[in-house]
Amino acid sequence: MEGLEQICFRIISAVGMAKSSYVEAMRAAAGGDYELSGQKMKEGDEFYAQGHDVHMDLLSKEAGGEKIEVGIILMHSEDQMMAAETVRLMAEENIKMSKRIHELENK
Repeated sequence: MEGLEQICFRIISAVGMAKSSYVEAMRAAAGGDYELSGQKMKEGDEFYAQGHDVHMDLLSKEAGGEKIEVGIILMHSEDQMMAAETVRLMAEENIKMSKRIHELENK
């Protein structure tokens, strides 16, 4: 198995990219570019899936009896995953609000 630190940094990198994509999606929606917003949400989901897959590999290894040492880096990677999930939920709601605001402004 590659080093746990390297695995954790793969998770952190992937979900960090996901968070950035979700923020870009909100900014695009705020500017009325809903096509770009949708693309950025999809991009974020793809990055998040990469991090999630790496995390699932760790869970599978531990479930199979392999000892996984829990340290600050692993906790940080899981914290970043949860933060990315939260940003995604916020982005969905923010995009809905942006669409509604633009609809009202254009009546």
